Amino acid sequence: MRTMKNLKMSIAAMLLLAVSFTNAQEKEKMDHDHGDMKMDHGKMMDKNSDAKAEAILADYFSLKDALVADDTKKAAQTGSKLVASLKAFDKSKYTAEEQKELADIVEDATEHAEHIAKSELDHQREHFKTLSKDITDMVAITGTKNTLYEQFCPMYDKGSAWLSTSSEVKNPYYGSKMLKCGKVQKEINN
Repeated sequence: MRTMKNLKMSIAAMLLLAVSFTNAQEKEKMDHDHGDMKMDHGKMMDKNSDAKAEAILADYFSLKDALVADDTKKAAQTGSKLVASLKAFDKSKYTAEEQKELADIVEDATEHAEHIAKSELDHQREHFKTLSKDITDMVAITGTKNTLYEQFCPMYDKGSAWLSTSSEVKNPYYGSKMLKCGKVQKEINN
């Protein structure tokens, strides 16, 4: 009888041990899965920052296209939209040095976008020159998922550059007056 009782106790202990082991494995798996979720959330944060940099670029290209089309009203509207995108940009995923540089770039670019939002066409184009330099400097730090083309017009204000998503030159500084004035200066793939 004692052996039967000992056997039952041993079986009960083994079952308890097996259940404990299974629970421990499940907990470890859940912790591991939760860790993966945290990593995915981190990746999502990075993608969110990248999305904000890409939103700035999208607004910049819309502004460029408005200037190419000599559309001062659309350029003003897009300038306002660009101000909002610049203010929403999250610099936190970058190094301290990059954050400082990006803060300076964003501050200057915001000022030029604000001027573009409330100016006439000629004045919009003047501010677009410095804005283009700011956006080019920003892309050098943030990178971009698209291939960009730095284009250059030797005639506007002793030479002026801008970014484009197309290698075809469409000059935002002269618009319809000299649409094809300029050349691709550099291809940006980063």
